[in-house]
Amino acid sequence: MRDIFTAELTALGEDLAAMSRLVETAVASAGTALLTADLALAESVIADDHTIDAMERDLDERCVLLIAQQQPVARDLRVIVSGLRMSASLERMGDLARHVAELARLRYPATALPDELVTTIRSMHEAAVRVSQQVTTVIETRDLELAAAIEEDDDLLDDLHASTFVTTATGRLTAQQAVDITLLARFYERFGDHAVSIARRVVYLVTGDFADDRGEML
Repeated sequence: MRDIFTAELTALGEDLAAMSRLVETAVASAGTALLTADLALAESVIADDHTIDAMERDLDERCVLLIAQQQPVARDLRVIVSGLRMSASLERMGDLARHVAELARLRYPATALPDELVTTIRSMHEAAVRVSQQVTTVIETRDLELAAAIEEDDDLLDDLHASTFVTTATGRLTAQQAVDITLLARFYERFGDHAVSIARRVVYLVTGDFADDRGEML
């Protein structure tokens, strides 16, 4: 029975990594669609989001069954509960990528980005892609140094998010542009927050300590 349980825990980690790879693809494609006004690419991100949602439901059901049937304790319970939390964060990251794609589709054939903010949003896109790749690697390797690097990229996303306020406050943008940029910057900022949540869950798995939203260890 223990061998079967161990195999199920291993499969859980592998499927979380597979789900994370889908999120990688989603955020990379969504940002590209936004920056290039690529309608077909935006549509593909929107259509593919249901796969990420389905994976979350499957993972959650399996985690609940493992708790009910195996009654795990100590580290095994940490693995399962962390799996539940991480799948929820990954699903939300997929949703945020879909929101970016939906905005790209809404503004097609024009772009949603005013000229003065193209560079900022491109930087947010690049940071989000980098974060999504790091999340997959952290899930696979449980590398604590890389988990810390995710927090650094989240700080960059926070700074870029804050920088958009300066432009939107100048009054040079139309009302619609201001709304679009406010939403986009928020989507990317939240994407980073969910990545940090996953990184902290991995730290918890490895060390048994968990940081709250203020960075304090619980």
